[in-house]
This record gives sequence, structure tokens and C-alpha cells, in this order.
Amino acid sequence: MADNGEIPTNGGVDRSGGADTAVPASATPSTAETLIQNDPRTVRLGTLVSLIVGSCVGAGIFALPQNIATVASPGAAMIGWAITGVGMLCVAYVFQALAQRKPHLDSGVYSYVRAGLGDFVGFTSAWGYWLGTIIAQVGYATLFFSSLGYFVPIFNGSHPLIQSLAVSVLTWGIFIVLSRGVRQAAMMNVIATIAKVLPILTFLVIVAFAGFHTEIFTGDFWGRAATFGDGHNEVSTLSSQVKGMMLFTVWAFIGVEGASTYSKRARHRKDVSLATFLGFVTVFLLLVAVSFLSYGVAPRDQLAAMGDNSMAEVLKLVVGPWGAAFISVGLCISVLGAYVSWQMLCAEPIMLMAQDGLLPKVIGKTNKMGGPVIAQFCSAVVIQLFILVFYLNESTYTTMVQLATSLYLLPYVFSSLYLLLLAVRGKGLTHPDAGRKFDLSGPPIAPRTNRIHLLLGVGAFAYSLWLLYAADLKFVLLGTLLVLPGLIIYIATRVKSGGRIFNPFEWVVAAIVVGSALTALVLLSNGAVSL
Repeated sequence: MADNGEIPTNGGVDRSGGADTAVPASATPSTAETLIQNDPRTVRLGTLVSLIVGSCVGAGIFALPQNIATVASPGAAMIGWAITGVGMLCVAYVFQALAQRKPHLDSGVYSYVRAGLGDFVGFTSAWGYWLGTIIAQVGYATLFFSSLGYFVPIFNGSHPLIQSLAVSVLTWGIFIVLSRGVRQAAMMNVIATIAKVLPILTFLVIVAFAGFHTEIFTGDFWGRAATFGDGHNEVSTLSSQVKGMMLFTVWAFIGVEGASTYSKRARHRKDVSLATFLGFVTVFLLLVAVSFLSYGVAPRDQLAAMGDNSMAEVLKLVVGPWGAAFISVGLCISVLGAYVSWQMLCAEPIMLMAQDGLLPKVIGKTNKMGGPVIAQFCSAVVIQLFILVFYLNESTYTTMVQLATSLYLLPYVFSSLYLLLLAVRGKGLTHPDAGRKFDLSGPPIAPRTNRIHLLLGVGAFAYSLWLLYAADLKFVLLGTLLVLPGLIIYIATRVKSGGRIFNPFEWVVAAIVVGSALTALVLLSNGAVSL
């Protein structure tokens, strides 16, 4: 860290643990730009966009026709998607606003939360994000082999031990590839993203021109017919349909902050904001198109009765059996691509915390190609542990997704709160260590821009709290139980360094974490909650 207490900018010495990449003081702007662009550890705009698309567009979009149709009519889904679009756009722009106001913070969502709310809240957010990604990895790998079971029956779920062993092999295989460096891993992610988007685009074109029927789409537009419930003999209110439909969007947009997570590795700082917007728009349009076009192929109750890979069944109705096989291949590629994207992202939080002294320094070291190999190894080990836990508990993909989602929401809530504080009072909360100035002043913000940031912060914070409310309470409690080991590690680190452990706000957060974790332990012990 610089002697004046400031965090180095991207033009300062790199903290990655690799070779020194400092830009010489005498370098001209063009020379400095060339040095940054030629650094093999940086990533381009297209790669940042592919990280967002690759992270968000996973298995969920293939199950979307059935998921949405189960709870909502086309009209209700339209309202739900509108609310979701506004809410998630606010969340996406929160990270752009924070990047604009705090350009010296180059470690993504973790650095924003840490700067604005203190070391512990930043640590908790990064720890929760990391664990959420770990659990998502297990879920994606499990679903990949379940999808492969369409062609290879041994992976169809009837042999859980074989499936778990296959998931383990895949995990360590991806680790070996990722350990070769950021650029190699990013290139693999771009290829996987393109390969999995193509079947989705093919689905959209075929259904739009050959399978969509207006009379089916408008047949029961507002869901007034008795086609809900197990026996399809119930009528659901419009508000209930909208609420139920929005629950499925929680997972669909997780990953929209992917470019921000990799902000320190971006070739140009402005690429982070542009990539976030482009990635959001791409994902949103794909999700909405798949959802609404499916309503025009089959009645809502027929869509609701389909299986998890309902996109394949919809295309089968239009073109026949080959359509189901084609989409099933796309699902395998999509899940595998999402797995690669998330394994790329999962090492970043603990690597950054290690480089900032909140975890052992060795975890933050990288190899000569910029690959955070130690953090990747630690993540792979924890993934392996969760594979064992979920196998012993016979947990489903849906269970893994819900638990991961509850952990992902932490940085969304706290990042939105930080932007609110900046817009209202111009700074975050007092940092535990008064000698370290993380919440530094950024460039001047015009009053009109500040008002826009205030609105974005309010919208994103409210929507993030709504997502937390929409999550199943038991998974929120289990999530805090998983955060508890991190709390112990954090306290031990602070005590060893002789620093102040918590600021007043962090005492409140720590109390909530401990209370919720103890509640989860009690519920687990009496069987009221399980995985």
C-alpha cells in the first residue's frame, strides 16, 4: 500500500503476487497503455461481456418455459419481467456508479463493500460470494451429467455415486485448465459462451417463425382460467402470479456483476461499465424471448407439466424429436460453459482477501501467467467437500441453487447500501482501522448525477431486499451458518494483527450472523431443516 494510505490505482504496482507490472513514472500515456494492453493477465471487453453472459445463461434458461408457466400467465409474466428488468438494471448500474465514483477501487464488488462498510462486512460479502459460487459449481456439474444422461443412461441420476465421481473428475479437470492462466481460461469461456448461445438463438428463430401461434399466446392471457394447482383446478390472483414468477428470476441474473469482479484485470477501465450494460441487456432479452415465445407454442398448463429441460420439449412440439436432442446438447454445453465461468470467478474473492491481508497471504499468489493457482486449488478442495456433503444428503440441483442464491445476495445488498451512503452523505461508514483510508474521495460528482445515483441506490437496495425476502428462509439461515467459519477466521486475523475487530455497524452484522447461524444449528439438530 502507498505510504500516504491510499490504495494504488491500476497504474501502480500490481498486487497479484506475480511479476512486477508497475508502469514506469517516465512512461508516456501511449507507452503505459501499450504496457497494459500487452500484459497477458488482462482481458478484453468481449471477454468481460462473455463472462456475464456465460455466468447468467446457464441451466435456468432451458427450464424457463416450465418454471414461469407453473406460476404465471403471459400477462402476469410480462409484469414480472418488467419489474425484474428495472430492479436488475438498477443493480447492474450500481456497480457502474461505484466504478465512476471510486475509480481507485479495482477489486470489484468486494472492494466496494469493504470500502464503504468496513473490513468485516466486505469480508462477509466476499466469503458469501465465494461459497455461493462453490455451491453453484457443484450444482452445475451435477446438472451437466444429468443432462448428459439423455444420451448416456448411466448419468441419468439412478447411479448417484458414479455421478458424484464424475463431478469430482470434472472439477479437477477444469482446475488444471484454469491454473494455466487468466487469458487461457477466458478464451475457453468465450468459446463455451458462443457454443451454448447458438442453440438458444436457433430455438428462438424456429419458434418465432414456425411455432408461435397468437391464439395460443392470448388464449388465457391473464390466467383467469382454473389451470393452476396440482390438479389444475385453481385460479391464481394476478399479484400471486407476479410474485411467484419473480422468484425464478433470482437465480437467472446472478452473475451480472461478473465484469466488475474482474475489473482489476480489464484492459480499459471504461470496459467494465460497458460490459456490465451489454451483458445485462443480452441476458435479459434472451430470457424474455424464451419465456414469451414458449407461451405461443403450447397452453400454459401444458408448459407447466413439462420437465426441467422444457425448452427441448417446446422445440419438439414444433419440429419433432430431433429438436429435443438438439436442445439437450445445447443444455450440456450451456451448463459446462457456466461451470467454467463460475470456476473462473470463484477464486477471485479469496485471492483478493488474501492480498488485502484478510486471509493468509499464500492464497493470493499467482503463477507467471496470472492464474490464482493457490486460490483455485483451495476452491477445488472445498468444492470436493460439498460434493461429498450433497451426495450423502441426496440433495437436488434446486436445493443447491437456492442455497447459493441466498449467499450471492450479500454483496448486492451491501453494494447498494454503499451507493446510498455516498449519494446521501458523501462517504461510507467509519473504517475499523482509522489509519487506512479505503473510502477515498473520487472525481467530482455533479448534483444531477448524484440524484441519479441516489435513485439507483434506492431501487437496487429495495430490490435486493425483495430478493432476500423471496428466498426460502431455511436457505438464508443455512447461508449464515456457512458464513460462521469465515467469522472465526476473520476475528483470528484481526486479533493477530492487533487491529480493531468491528465498527458499530459490523457489530450488528456479526450479531445477526451468529444469531441466525445458531438458529440454523438448532433447526438442523431437531430435523426441522435439512439439505
